[in-house]
Amino acid sequence: MAVAVNECLELQLLEVEMLLSMFPKKGEINLDEDAVPGVQRYLRNTDGALPPQLEYSIAIDVGEAKVKVELQVLLPHMYPHVAPQLFARSDALHRQQQLQLNTGLASHISSLDSGELCVFEAVQWVKDNSLPYLENSKISSESASKAVVVKETLHRMWIYSHHIYRQELRKKIFDCAKKLNLTGFCLTGKPGVICVEGLRENCEEFWRVIRYPNWKHISCKHVENIETDRSIDNLRLFRAFEDLQFQAHGDYGLRNDYHMDLGQFLEFLKKHQSGHIFQILFGVEGKLSDK
Repeated sequence: MAVAVNECLELQLLEVEMLLSMFPKKGEINLDEDAVPGVQRYLRNTDGALPPQLEYSIAIDVGEAKVKVELQVLLPHMYPHVAPQLFARSDALHRQQQLQLNTGLASHISSLDSGELCVFEAVQWVKDNSLPYLENSKISSESASKAVVVKETLHRMWIYSHHIYRQELRKKIFDCAKKLNLTGFCLTGKPGVICVEGLRENCEEFWRVIRYPNWKHISCKHVENIETDRSIDNLRLFRAFEDLQFQAHGDYGLRNDYHMDLGQFLEFLKKHQSGHIFQILFGVEGKLSDK
């Protein structure tokens, strides 16, 4: 098994090197700077733990207008003998067209021979087949713009985790929230709490991205939807995506004793008109101590 994993990782590095040569411009490929070196270190010494799965995105220009479609890629350690996780998205695509595009992409990839590198094949398929979905989205947008009243809905998700510690995970959370124009916060420590608010499709995309591939001790405890005929920005409780790190109880040297001060957290929630959420998250009514 170890030999097979090594062979797969070597093939993955070769494919990434080929893609970087084909998309050399800044911003065309978004790849964490430590991703490839991490795999290389493992291949030099395979006695240690497996490196994080390679994860990157490729910006693809589609059609004469060069509309940007982003292909998000996550490679299992056994890829190409196991299918890659691929997801195509674009700000120019409505949710239905995006779903149809990804269904077609998945069908095409499943038709290819197992064991063959296929990310470039996926890039080419997206480039060749996205235009009809983009045109359908444009038609839908033009039809919707003729409506008398256009209403928007602010979507707010309250997410609970047993703990949030790892720097790699925290970076993923903040990068994803920024990319999707979400406001809210991430409470680091034990327990961990995340709130995101913004457009529904963006919140759902955030929830999909941070859970994959193996975040088990996490759940969405509560969802709020508020409809408005004005900008949803007027309904946001938070002006940015904040990094919350309150005073902790316990020994800082022992990660499992790194319990956050929930009294400070309750005070923060009340300042943001969300005191009622405390009981939803923790099952007990929050009370501030007398000072």
